[in-house]
Amino acid sequence: MSRKGNPLDRSQLERQWERLSNRYLPLTFKDLIWRYSRSLTKDDPEQGWKLHISATILTANQILTTVGPLLRRRNVLFKAPATLLELMKINSGLYSEFSQVGKFMTVYPSSSEDAVLLAAKLDRIVPPHSGPTIPFDIQLRPGSAIYYRYGGFKPLNIKHRRGTHSPAIRNPKGKLIPDLRRPGSAVPKWMDDPFIALNNGKKNPAPDLTPLRTSILTYEALSQRGKGGVYRALDISVSPFRLCVLKEGRKNGETEWDGRDGYWRVKNEDRVLCALSASSVVVPKVFSRFKVEHHYYLVMEYIAGPSLHTVLSRKRKPGIAKTIDLSLKLAKLLAEIHGAGWVWRDCKPINIIVSKTGDLVPIDFEGACRVSRPDRMPWGTPGYVPRDSLERTVAVNRVSDDLYALGVVLYQLFTGRGPTTTPLKLPVRKLRKGIPAEVSSVISALLNPDRDLRPSASSVSRALEAISGCNGPPAKELPTTLQKKK
Repeated sequence: MSRKGNPLDRSQLERQWERLSNRYLPLTFKDLIWRYSRSLTKDDPEQGWKLHISATILTANQILTTVGPLLRRRNVLFKAPATLLELMKINSGLYSEFSQVGKFMTVYPSSSEDAVLLAAKLDRIVPPHSGPTIPFDIQLRPGSAIYYRYGGFKPLNIKHRRGTHSPAIRNPKGKLIPDLRRPGSAVPKWMDDPFIALNNGKKNPAPDLTPLRTSILTYEALSQRGKGGVYRALDISVSPFRLCVLKEGRKNGETEWDGRDGYWRVKNEDRVLCALSASSVVVPKVFSRFKVEHHYYLVMEYIAGPSLHTVLSRKRKPGIAKTIDLSLKLAKLLAEIHGAGWVWRDCKPINIIVSKTGDLVPIDFEGACRVSRPDRMPWGTPGYVPRDSLERTVAVNRVSDDLYALGVVLYQLFTGRGPTTTPLKLPVRKLRKGIPAEVSSVISALLNPDRDLRPSASSVSRALEAISGCNGPPAKELPTTLQKKK
């Protein structure tokens, strides 16, 4: 099964999914993202062993084509997302619980015996490594796309005092207890695992989402999502031990329409960081890299200091002079990145660390591409990327996307207003007193709808340097002549 795609095939894949869904998943409900094979009946159990089949947006069609006839013949209840876009959202882990990542298809067998039989049949016909790892479920065998857990089939909920509800199952005494989706919860304590027989009597462990390596000790997850995690860790391979950041790229994690997944993204960041460092651009140093269970791990320098996002979130905002200083440093940084032959493609405050020395250090280069080889696939955070760049899959000049992002960040620095997907209000001088007219002109130029008219980062740097009135450290206050300008 091929997992390499072409961005131009997206509409074809989506049309194919609609046809397959109409055939095998005819039942839909308003306001639900799921389609079902049939309605629940009184003969369906209240709870039992759920089977989950993992898939990406590129493997979903072939998997449904393969398993649909089998499940329909057996009249098994199963569900899948209404669209491939919904599957992409599920696999990101950003729009629903992280425990839902990878759950492309949920199958509801009629009994434990039927669950084991179906799991074995599905495992034989579904290619291995067809989708991302499903957190907290148990994988039928290493590499299998079939996972299982015990849970509710019919709506059972525990009501809480505040009026909220949470999913539930019944224990052997008939009492409702939480239907948990967390480590160690896939097999209830009062039940035996019937799937062990398929693995020669060996217990199937749930996937370990915290990477382990003798020399790298992870102790805090900074983020967890479908494509991988970011961890604060301790590198004990050196003396004295040093703090580091461990970044994980998961195989099949958040696979895009072009086939790139979390593994590819982190490996790409490895290449970019090494190239930028060789060009004397100040970026986190790469200490090492390794692979575990088809996932790619990058061990990087830990940069102490708040992000620019944190600085902007404080009650006391930087003054105009300090803001010009930060803007100048960011423009110089972006000019260095472009001068080294790379486009960042994710310039935003949360990806900029303000070090203890006051320098700006960029992080997160998963989507970076070479200046000379524009990436045809959109990348970046809405609001920081021109709308036309997010919508078009063509090899346009991506440097101009960085310049637009620079304009948005400067807008945010000077006005305190976050980005939106609608045009920003200009000129910025009307939004805050004391902003020099020259600064307002620079920001307006960077946000120009015509990508070819946006000034380069180096020219922005020179303009801001002239505004600051010095070539060395910035003055504590703006020059009198600039203060008088409206």
